[in-house]
Amino acid sequence: MNWSAKIISHNGEKRIAVYFEKNKDLIERIKKLEGSRWSQSLKVWHLPDTEKYRNQFQIIFPETKLINEEGIEAITKFTLWLRSKRYSEKTIITYCDGLKSFLVFYNKKPIQSITNEDVIIFNNEYIIKNKLSESYQNQIVNAIKLYFKIIRDTKIDIEKIHRPKRAKTLPNVLSKEEVKAILEAPTNLKHKMMLSLIYSCGLRSGELLALEPKHIDSKRNIVLLKNSKGKKDRIAPLSPKILELLRSYYLMYKPVKYLFEGNIVGEPYSEKSLQQVMKQSIQKANIFKPVTLHWLRHSFATHLLESGTDLRYIQELLGHSSSKTTEIYTHVSTKNIQQIRSPFDDL
Repeated sequence: MNWSAKIISHNGEKRIAVYFEKNKDLIERIKKLEGSRWSQSLKVWHLPDTEKYRNQFQIIFPETKLINEEGIEAITKFTLWLRSKRYSEKTIITYCDGLKSFLVFYNKKPIQSITNEDVIIFNNEYIIKNKLSESYQNQIVNAIKLYFKIIRDTKIDIEKIHRPKRAKTLPNVLSKEEVKAILEAPTNLKHKMMLSLIYSCGLRSGELLALEPKHIDSKRNIVLLKNSKGKKDRIAPLSPKILELLRSYYLMYKPVKYLFEGNIVGEPYSEKSLQQVMKQSIQKANIFKPVTLHWLRHSFATHLLESGTDLRYIQELLGHSSSKTTEIYTHVSTKNIQQIRSPFDDL
């Protein structure tokens, strides 16, 4: 098999991209590998960054160099500091991995002697040379800035560390007909309920899986989202149709702790299983787009905007800190664009 592989960052996660000439048999083979996914934006198949796949695809990363004792101590102190500030474990792992990549690159240089010029060299000789994404570079910059902000006696000028110019990508949105087909595809009530709740409330998958029965307020027709992204509580409206579906679901499954539990009572449904539910649903709905769970959240926001909902309310419903994040949906809304008459029609 004539292929090449390298590490990439996709949606904030380290993945192994596998490049090969388009071949039906090879595509079927990679599809069978656990955790394999196709990236429509990057036009590449990618796999989880595991030791197994590193060995299988013979990838050698700069991280295989050993980190020195000073670097180990720095990572340990940084981890403790992040925990004391109550950062989420996912964020701690992301920041510490980013800082580790940087310190491994300079494993023969004392941390106190690292300069802004070294950051530029790292960006060119590690990030750009290995064709890593802007989002991954931004994560490492965040980690570097935060780490050097909390230590003293350094030559780094934090304010002069620049971030990469990020690509202006638009969110992926489904039509209402496509959403309906996806939500009606599952025959399993739990599967239907999970996907329907994500779309009807504009939830992130993690927010859905963290829901408990007590978070459903049927009297006020709201869903209480506790400790969601950025450690911010918020509420989402509860559709009467969803409430009716929820009652049927609750009577059938009788969840104990979490609203959606897996095979083990009292344990939340797994993220991986939820992704599989989505994958099966789009296949049954005969939709041939690389749809992910997050597309339902994007579609929720866009459909609200197209129905005339004020952008400020959509910002609150999505839990966005900045209105600029929400404004991106104005670029994918087709409400006004469809009313524009093409000059071609006048020919």
